Amino acid sequence: MSKSIYEVNIFFMDVARILPHTAEAAGNAKPIYQIAKSGMPDGVPQSLRDLADDNGFGAEAGALLVNNEGVLLGVGDGSDPHIMAAAGDRLTSGDYVIAGALSDDSATQAVFAWAIGGYRFDRYKSAEAAKARLIAPPNADVEEAQRAARAVAMVRDLVNTPAGDMGPVALEDAARALAEEFSADCDVVLGDDLLEKNFPMVHAVGRAATEAPRLIDIRWGREDAPKVTLVGKGVTFDSGGLNIKGAASMSLMKKDMGGGAHALGLGRMIMEAGLNLRLRIIIPAVENAISGNAFRPSDVLASRKGLSVEIGNTDAEGRLILADALALGGEEDPALMVSLATLTGAARVALGPEIIPFYTDDDSVAGRLSASSERVFDPVWRLPLWDRYDGMLSSQIADVNHISGGSFAGSMTAALFLRRFVPDSTRWMHFDLYAWRPKSAPGRAAGGEAQAIRALFVVLQDQYGA
Repeated sequence: MSKSIYEVNIFFMDVARILPHTAEAAGNAKPIYQIAKSGMPDGVPQSLRDLADDNGFGAEAGALLVNNEGVLLGVGDGSDPHIMAAAGDRLTSGDYVIAGALSDDSATQAVFAWAIGGYRFDRYKSAEAAKARLIAPPNADVEEAQRAARAVAMVRDLVNTPAGDMGPVALEDAARALAEEFSADCDVVLGDDLLEKNFPMVHAVGRAATEAPRLIDIRWGREDAPKVTLVGKGVTFDSGGLNIKGAASMSLMKKDMGGGAHALGLGRMIMEAGLNLRLRIIIPAVENAISGNAFRPSDVLASRKGLSVEIGNTDAEGRLILADALALGGEEDPALMVSLATLTGAARVALGPEIIPFYTDDDSVAGRLSASSERVFDPVWRLPLWDRYDGMLSSQIADVNHISGGSFAGSMTAALFLRRFVPDSTRWMHFDLYAWRPKSAPGRAAGGEAQAIRALFVVLQDQYGA
């Protein structure tokens, strides 16, 4: 019997690669000198300067030169905050220390970068583990850096796993394992019980698949603490349904459960840090498959909210399952509700693969998120919930159509659709994720990626710190 994804790789991050700072450990470690294109700083040994001259070292970002006296790490123009990952990935066994003084935030980011530089997805293909160890800078928050690295590794593992091994059952297994690790409660509504318990759109989207649709519901923390609810899209594979995708569009659809993976990753950071809040994680987990009972374009679906929803295209299924989950989450009036979803291609057209658009009507939380995004280098960008576009979702036969029917403002109209299922009294944020890197960079291999959750965690930690 094969191992589950949890047993194989999930949550893996070799924290032993980060050692606490002591004068003795730092004195015995090999120094890493960060070299910008502007030139060598003072203090670099002459042997390393000679080595750089002999090899035409131009300090390109990620370039490495090593001798017995230390390491030269090229940082280019200095714009990549995760450049230390190049050293964490490629240096051989041994202990290293970063030369020179760093600010508190830069020191913590360097430790985080070193940690994620050692990430390997090795479930199907063996990969040599990164072995070099970093003596943390004395002012680094090592616990914060390692906590973030573990969450990022978890999200990457889940997203990188093919749908054949990461269907609704396996996603539920991962959620249950996380809940068990932190003594949280995990309930699941399965199959036709979704109809009995009033999740009709979750059922409709997932009923055509071999593995039954389900709604995963995790609760953690004191019952009287402020409520924070995370809602993650868990479409473990998206064929497009009867509006079937072309081959190119379908090839990456194992990542369509990225919102659910992000909800679990952020939840992990919250529980590991012991934040003073009542956490709820809701993940509708389905496969959007094709069979004789698949839902159809022009169908009208009931919803938990009570709104009737006309189906404009079965390939826009994520917002349907999120709508039922958001309605559930809003029923207990949380202090904050966050939806996380790989929802639209329009978001990628607008901002590309690295910058994540988010939506909220709350200017205060938006400002704090933008500030935390810059602090931890986790890029997000606020887009407007433009009320005048709400009419694009009108339907002649139902309360609302779930798509606009045109090519304009696709990410925005998807967010406007979701907003209809959130109580007016609930502070809500929505993130339209990509969850993938098409090109590798230091510490960020091509493949599944965690986005926005490190910035979100800072906002939550500042407000609900233990």
